[in-house]
Amino acid sequence: MDSYDGDGNYMHQEDDWDRDMLLDPAWEKQQRKTFTAWCNSHLRKAGTQIENIEEDFRDGLKLMLLLEVISGERLAKPERGKMRVHKISNVNKALNFIASKGVKLVCIGAEEIVDGNAKMTLGMIWTIILRFAIQDISVEETSAKEGLLLWCQRKTAPYKNVNIQNFHISWKDGLGFCALIHRHRPELIDYGKLRKDDPMTNLNTAFEVAEKYLDIPKMLDAEDIVGTARPDEKAIMTYVSSFYHAFSGAQKAETAANRICKVLAVNQENEQLMEDYEKLASDLLEWIRRTIPWLENRMPENTMQAMQQKLEDFRDYRRLHKPPKVQEKCQLEINFNTLQTKLRLSNRPAFMPSEGKMVSDINNAWGNLEGAEKGYEEWLLNEIRRLERLDHLAEKFRQKAAIHEAWTEGKEDLLQKRDYETASLSEIKALLKKHEAFESDLAAHQDRVEQIAAIAQELNELDYYDSPSVNARCQRICDQWDSLGALSQKRNEALQRTEKLLETIDQLYLEFAKRAAPFNNWMEGAMEDLQDTFIVHTIEEIQGLSTAHEQFKATLPEADKERMAILGIHNEIAKIVQTYHVNMAGTNPYTTINPQEINAKWDKVRQLVPQRDQALIEEHARQQNNERLRRQFATQANIIGPWIQNKMQEIGRISIEMHGTLEDQLTHLRQYEKSIVNYKPKIDQLEGDHQLIQEALIFDNKHTNYTMEHIRVGWEQLLTTIARTINEIENQILTRDAKGISQEQLNEFRASFNHFDRKRTGIMDADDFKTCLISMGYNLGENEFSRIMSIVDPNRMGIVTFQAFIDFMSRETADTDTADQVMASFKVLAGDKNYILADELRRELPPDQAEYCIARMAPYTGPDGVPGALDYMSFSTALYGESDL
Repeated sequence: MDSYDGDGNYMHQEDDWDRDMLLDPAWEKQQRKTFTAWCNSHLRKAGTQIENIEEDFRDGLKLMLLLEVISGERLAKPERGKMRVHKISNVNKALNFIASKGVKLVCIGAEEIVDGNAKMTLGMIWTIILRFAIQDISVEETSAKEGLLLWCQRKTAPYKNVNIQNFHISWKDGLGFCALIHRHRPELIDYGKLRKDDPMTNLNTAFEVAEKYLDIPKMLDAEDIVGTARPDEKAIMTYVSSFYHAFSGAQKAETAANRICKVLAVNQENEQLMEDYEKLASDLLEWIRRTIPWLENRMPENTMQAMQQKLEDFRDYRRLHKPPKVQEKCQLEINFNTLQTKLRLSNRPAFMPSEGKMVSDINNAWGNLEGAEKGYEEWLLNEIRRLERLDHLAEKFRQKAAIHEAWTEGKEDLLQKRDYETASLSEIKALLKKHEAFESDLAAHQDRVEQIAAIAQELNELDYYDSPSVNARCQRICDQWDSLGALSQKRNEALQRTEKLLETIDQLYLEFAKRAAPFNNWMEGAMEDLQDTFIVHTIEEIQGLSTAHEQFKATLPEADKERMAILGIHNEIAKIVQTYHVNMAGTNPYTTINPQEINAKWDKVRQLVPQRDQALIEEHARQQNNERLRRQFATQANIIGPWIQNKMQEIGRISIEMHGTLEDQLTHLRQYEKSIVNYKPKIDQLEGDHQLIQEALIFDNKHTNYTMEHIRVGWEQLLTTIARTINEIENQILTRDAKGISQEQLNEFRASFNHFDRKRTGIMDADDFKTCLISMGYNLGENEFSRIMSIVDPNRMGIVTFQAFIDFMSRETADTDTADQVMASFKVLAGDKNYILADELRRELPPDQAEYCIARMAPYTGPDGVPGALDYMSFSTALYGESDL
């Protein structure tokens, strides 16, 4: 915190100790209490006070009131709002007022005060105290702090134990306060009874006496001063300054009394007062004389801005010019009364002002002024209301006119467009709909035009200054409105007339399209048929095409009549267009077909008919030749095909039937094979006929069911079958010789096989084979049958050939003999037991054979759990393995 130097500037504190103690809580408490009491000592004059110094000044209202009380001046009108911005505005007004008194505020802003910053608030109050309570103190050419300190030193100099050197520790014992009171009011304190070692009593005595008798509020408690090592200098200065002002008033009164004797004679003062009254009265009357004509001037203005300026001038008159004159008038009356009083007290004659300058004259002139002022204000307000009405009507006129003009912009050009001359029927209908919408819109704008005319009429009646331009604009709008109505009617008639013409043309277009489309399709179909590359395979097909072509040619005259009728419709459209000067913007909307295209296609059809005739004749000749080739091939194929089938059946019978020995059958088959091979030239001849058919691109032949592919496959099968049958007979001979099978056994095997070959295909399926085995006495389970099938059908094809059947049956015969031999050997070795022991094997068999059998017996266990003993089944398994025994 900086202290005031008396010249409107701040000066720094004298030492760093002061700055460091600025934030001492004890000091802050002392400042808060002292400054609050000091503020309340002034605020109570205005009938109010504060409780909390940083809270009560936050809205700025009491701060502004405090400054008005201590300065005797009026501050700007405060803001009464509760928002932060209102509070900041009030505080700024107070700070600006302080600054206007030559005080430079450092680091103190309105925001800190509004936010309740205690340090900033205390600093601000200290600045106010310095400026309004301490700055003006002047003692022996010293001022402010130094002047106050010097005054204290002079007043307390005669008192013992009082040594005032500063505003802190010099006041701790309370004798300094008591000395100041005793010096000016000795009857209030018995100074002789005070003791230096009793500061509490001294301080309480001084503070209580000052509050009771000197109207100095108690700003500190004795404990605040005694309880701190160094009292706050600012608090002490504030308290002491209150004593100075309390006692300096009495001193000034004494000085004034002494100076009264030296004042000039009362007469000189009174004369000066008289002169001042005369001059002030003259000036005031002259001002009234000049002002009344200005207030009586009723010359109206044309614009609201000019009238607003007059009203603003009148407000300036009331706010700036008249208040000083009111004060002059009041001061004049006060001076007059004061002068008369002084004259009366001085036993002097009453003062008589010059003629026309009496107080009553001035009051009368003032009354006239206020009368003129009242009349002028009423006239201003009425005139402003009138201009407001005119401005409102004029603005309303301009807005409606602008809206209407914006709406009508381009409408005349639109209505005069001849776009319907090149439009299609659909576009004409759209234009009619659009025009109907425009006419509805036009009718809707009728009210606006009438309103514009009514407003213009009212402006004329109210004597609007710019009525000529309003009337001209209104007339243009009305004329344009009439023009739009006429143009709209004319366009509507043209659109309807064009619509009727285009509807007629549209009907003709539609009829043309309805008849031209199928006729065009007929011609395109005819051209497609006439140009179509036909593919036929029989004479009957080409004959059918020729018949259909003759029928088509018979329809051409009737088609030509339809063509002429269609062209007639087009010619009628052209006639209407030429007669009524219709500007056709496009082509037929229903079709893309035109007369030129119809004529071109008709000519093309006429050209293609003879070409088609020639193509049919040529194709007929070609089909006759193909028919000859078919019959030629069919004749041979119908002989060869059945011959191959018969040979296949004969071979099947030879392989199944049992006539003679196998050698006889083999001889017969080889002779049969030779006769088949000798038939090969006929097959080759048929291949030649087939080659000719292929070259002629003949793909079917109704004269035979045999194709060359069938003949080839049958021939190959015939050769394969005879070769396979010969091989089977050869294998049967090998099997018979190897197994020692007799001819009778072979015949039995063949009889059994043929019996169960139900399909007579030379093979048995699995079910037939199983039935055969059961009939032969086999007790078959699923596993056993599967085992047998794996022997006869190793490839798992599900069939059994006669060769596999012979192999199986011959094997079964050989296995039966081996089983008899094994059973005989077992009975010799086992004796009357049903099992064989190892020792018995060693005894009966050679050593190497015995050990071989014993080694193979190890995994087996005989009957009754005898280890190393074998029954017959185990014995046969040990010797022969898993066999068919």
